[in-house]
Amino acid sequence: MQFANPGYLWLFLLYIPLIAWYIVKHGNAHPALEVSSVSPFAGVRRSFKEFLLHGLFLLRLAAIGCLIIMIARPQTHDSWNTTNTEGIDIVLTLDVSPSMLARDFKPDRLEAAKKVASNFVTNRENDNIGLVLFAAESFTGVPMTMDRAVLTNYINGIEMGMLGNSTAIGDGIVTSINRIKDSNAKSKTIILLTDGSNNTGNVAPVTAAEIAKKYGIKIYTIGIGTNGTALYPQQNYFGKIEYVPQEVVIDESTLREIASITGGKYFRATGNNVLQEVFDQIDSLEKTEMDVRNYSHTEDNYMIWAFIALSLVVVELLMRHTILRTIP
Repeated sequence: MQFANPGYLWLFLLYIPLIAWYIVKHGNAHPALEVSSVSPFAGVRRSFKEFLLHGLFLLRLAAIGCLIIMIARPQTHDSWNTTNTEGIDIVLTLDVSPSMLARDFKPDRLEAAKKVASNFVTNRENDNIGLVLFAAESFTGVPMTMDRAVLTNYINGIEMGMLGNSTAIGDGIVTSINRIKDSNAKSKTIILLTDGSNNTGNVAPVTAAEIAKKYGIKIYTIGIGTNGTALYPQQNYFGKIEYVPQEVVIDESTLREIASITGGKYFRATGNNVLQEVFDQIDSLEKTEMDVRNYSHTEDNYMIWAFIALSLVVVELLMRHTILRTIP
């Protein structure tokens, strides 16, 4: 047991003047009765009730002690333990080009990716995670953080059309590298998710992979798209979006090379369930052990002391007015 206000325990020093007062008051207090002769009482022993009278004072002291403990706010112990857990630095690098609206995933590639990425972030409680978005350009959506609420809220709010219509995979990788290259983490990882081929940008994807390798950053690449054809969004003559079937083209050779150079792995996600399985595999592969101290929250635990104090007062009153009643 611990106390929220242990300073109030000094109130127990009040016992000293209370006990001194009791001794002085009752030390010379002898009942007197004038009779012609005490010889009839010569063989009478002192009653045990005379000694029990002092017990009433002890009951009162105990009740006061319970009140002092209540004021000091007794609390349950914190439960500290050290556990061996896992944590790394991760950057999610997400393609937000218009082709991510293709409907070979339900409801489309982007929404499927957002849902799986959000679940992934939520389950990685001990990791530093950042988010980078790219299309024709790239930028940091969320810097490295352990605030899961910030990450999931941002991921859920991602919308199409933020960064143009092209796909700059190399630039997305470089922006991600800048987020974690100076980290002191034992393991640094980029998870790159794209549905197309690099067709713009200032840095070639393979060059970006070489830079990542230099900083000890591993890249997992995910090609998202079914085999065959898919419904892609296109703007008609009236400016409205309509979906037309087109062949799914993903530069898998480049994505495999990026992963190979950095010591990562390439995955092909052809549906919602497969995409979830890919993230589950990455989750199992990327683990780094670390010691974390955990503790349980504290709670006030004064009700038992209140019950004991009330019981002591009730017992004292009953005894004082029944078997230990005095005259006057």
